[in-house]
Amino acid sequence: MIISTSKKFVLSTLAVMVSSSLWAAEADTAETKKDAIGLERITVTGVARGTRVMDSSVSVSSVSPEDLAISSPRSSAEAFRIIPGMKVESTGGEGNANIAVRGLPVASGGAKFLQIQEDGLPILQFGDIAFGNADIFLRIDSTTQTIESIRGGSASTAASNAPGGIINVISKTGTSDAGSISSTVGLDYDTLRTDFEYGTSINDSMRFHIGGFVRTGDGPRDPGYTANKGGQIKANLTKEFDSGYVRLYVKHLNDKSIGYLPMPMYSDGSSIPGFDAQSDTVHSANMLSTLRLDANGNISRGDMRDGMNPIVNSVGLEASFDLGDDWLVENRFRISDVSGNFMSLMPAEVGNSSSIASSIGGAGSTLIYANGAKAGQAFDSDLAMRVHSFDVTMNDFGSIVNDMKLTKTFDDSNVTLGFYTATQNINMTWMWNSYLMEVQGDNAALLDVVAADGTSYSDNGLYAYGVPYWGNCCQRNYDSDYTIKAPYIAASSKFGDLSLDGSVRYDSGDASGYYAGNVQSQVDMNRDGVISQPELSVSSIDNANPQLVNYDWGYLSYSLGANYQVSEDLAAFGRISHGGRANADRLLFGKVNPDGSVSDEDSVDEVDQYEVGVKYRYDNMSVFATAFYSETEEQNFEATSQIFFDRKYEAKGIELEGAYYVGDFDFRGNVTWTDAEIVKDALNPSVIGNTPRRQADFIYSLMGRYNFDKGSVGVNLIGTTDSYAQDNNDLSFDGYTQVNAFASYQLTDVLSVALNVNNLFDTVGITEAEEGSVPDNNIIRARTINGRTTSATIKYEF
Repeated sequence: MIISTSKKFVLSTLAVMVSSSLWAAEADTAETKKDAIGLERITVTGVARGTRVMDSSVSVSSVSPEDLAISSPRSSAEAFRIIPGMKVESTGGEGNANIAVRGLPVASGGAKFLQIQEDGLPILQFGDIAFGNADIFLRIDSTTQTIESIRGGSASTAASNAPGGIINVISKTGTSDAGSISSTVGLDYDTLRTDFEYGTSINDSMRFHIGGFVRTGDGPRDPGYTANKGGQIKANLTKEFDSGYVRLYVKHLNDKSIGYLPMPMYSDGSSIPGFDAQSDTVHSANMLSTLRLDANGNISRGDMRDGMNPIVNSVGLEASFDLGDDWLVENRFRISDVSGNFMSLMPAEVGNSSSIASSIGGAGSTLIYANGAKAGQAFDSDLAMRVHSFDVTMNDFGSIVNDMKLTKTFDDSNVTLGFYTATQNINMTWMWNSYLMEVQGDNAALLDVVAADGTSYSDNGLYAYGVPYWGNCCQRNYDSDYTIKAPYIAASSKFGDLSLDGSVRYDSGDASGYYAGNVQSQVDMNRDGVISQPELSVSSIDNANPQLVNYDWGYLSYSLGANYQVSEDLAAFGRISHGGRANADRLLFGKVNPDGSVSDEDSVDEVDQYEVGVKYRYDNMSVFATAFYSETEEQNFEATSQIFFDRKYEAKGIELEGAYYVGDFDFRGNVTWTDAEIVKDALNPSVIGNTPRRQADFIYSLMGRYNFDKGSVGVNLIGTTDSYAQDNNDLSFDGYTQVNAFASYQLTDVLSVALNVNNLFDTVGITEAEEGSVPDNNIIRARTINGRTTSATIKYEF
């Protein structure tokens, strides 16, 4: 539903005239201004017990709904862009983001060294499952109370597989009798979304909160069909007792959203004629389904409209009780039934149409339009795409998690004993096919290959059941289970102005199951009684030769920190940490021995980190500064390049977070400088000494807001300096600054309207590319930030 130009003008003019904030807060008190980055708040993420930030020896931050409004996120991962030290490549759509922390590498994708949590428990045990990144299964909506984060520090001992940090999305729990309903409509792109939430007390000891969202639309890039459709509902019920509380919570998520993979553009980020790098996508109404053999060898169809489709049903229980005698017990439990799909299109080659045709059908082959308005006519362009359908079924990503801890307090000291257990299923099937398409951003047509003798080498644009261009690598089936057990102990003491803390955790786990690769055979896929050229060699799962998965791992993590309160407004801290990350599905197809075992050096990657920092506040200003150094091991596998990594990295830098109030204006932001280097590579020594791919020297997020009686208006700048596309350090991306704007007005005490602009100046920003050097035709396959998108919101609070 694209709103007409006249309607867009009226709505935009209205929103600009009112110039305010949808979530406009009451005027800040002097104390609030002095503590603008929350140095007095109690943080619960990455610590054994809730700790005042000013007393802690870790780098922690909090993001409020008001901050999110100014940054104008279009996805959950985009909400993380304003967290200090986080390099968030959120150009994949609603999920599939790459998130790096303080120079820790992202060699393949996802968030390998970072754990994303909801209410203190991980969404997935591994943040970089191929085609199952944790952010795919997360939606931030009006049920979110705050987002807390910790970088480095005690994250290595507070959670499994999270040495780089933790992002914790904390839900509202009905502590206030209030609710809201809001509707958002896209002014220059097709989206319609309604959020709702309500919480209240049932009686003196019970309260509840319920909320969620529902949405539909094409998304920021028009694919020619409804690409985003679904929603989420979350609820929790809290029962309070004299000595503690018990909370039950549930979540149901079923949301289809388009996933963007690298797209064709020129190496400088400019657009190819007919394909706008900022607003177009290779998805098309002419390419909605794919025929394949499923995990059991049955003919089935995949629907491109499924996109990234997480289906999550989870139930959790949280309890905390004072046992008397200064003993406190806490327990968090969650069981999740998780499944879904990942469907998207990946350009494997963008090149000369005649050359591509000849590579499939032989010399003299030509291309014709397989569908669309010119179906049956000769293809009339020199440029074509070889496209692979990334067709993945997430059969079972379910998990069971429990984290129990017992704390004893002695005067100014406390000791916590904990035990964490978890199971994680990774059961998925890859069923990829190969197509030819025109390079066109507006419903591209599929292309057929016709040999010189008239023989057709494709069926309605499909030229292979499988991906022969990549060696038929990617018909796969995993069915593996991972268990984790982790006892841990944390202790802290305060000696006047000096606070000391230390923690130790031992993670052990095992993986069991099997995986199966690819086999070629002749199959009449369309059941027409005739074997076509693509049907002569069809990829399917080699169920006759499954490979065993049977290995275990173990690693020790520790963290030691000190914080000295120099004065009421100044504190300094230091910390040394060692942590690990167990590797999971990315070890399969290359690192698993015939007996199912995995070498110790492949099963776990370890990270050492050192930090020193200061926290300072004066009048209306507050600053949090951290200097860091890290050494990281990395074992990984990248699906698109079919390359394994076996490396060591070093990174050092400075992270700055600050806030300042001047009258009715407030400014806040963060800047991170990182100097990272590949110091060892067992498989490709030529990259030693190079800068890791996509690692910028500086990343930053800056926000400014003007508050007045009826609301506020704000601007957010998110930027990065230059970075290299790949580890060979040849092709580089220009740095960019993305400007987001937000304004709204309180029409009444309970009704408000808002305008929200993402990428106000339509800036081009490349986040990743498949090529490491500029090819002869100057065309690369890359992901860019979306062009300008504008939305209007009306919200009723009660």
